[in-house]
Amino acid sequence: MGKRKVKSEEELKDMILPETTDVLGIAEKMLGFDRILVKCQDGHERLCRIRGKMKRRAWIRIGDVVLVSPWDFQSDKRGDILWRYKRNQVEWLRRKGYLKI
Repeated sequence: MGKRKVKSEEELKDMILPETTDVLGIAEKMLGFDRILVKCQDGHERLCRIRGKMKRRAWIRIGDVVLVSPWDFQSDKRGDILWRYKRNQVEWLRRKGYLKI
């Protein structure tokens, strides 16, 4: 058994856009154990967890723009982080009108 290979951001070429229930947000505070406090565009602050598929592939820092999928229950308090956008993707989202922050 060896170390797991961490994929770099250059290998992640596809960009996921927000769908019907998804919202964009900014990571406000790291809480540990794969949890982050995110201020979302719809005005809620959600306690979000990093999806298992993303845990070691994309590192999230304070101030990063992320895509949040609110849970079916407690939708205004909790959610999952689906994607972290890079700087050039954030600029593209601002130009297209997805990001209003």
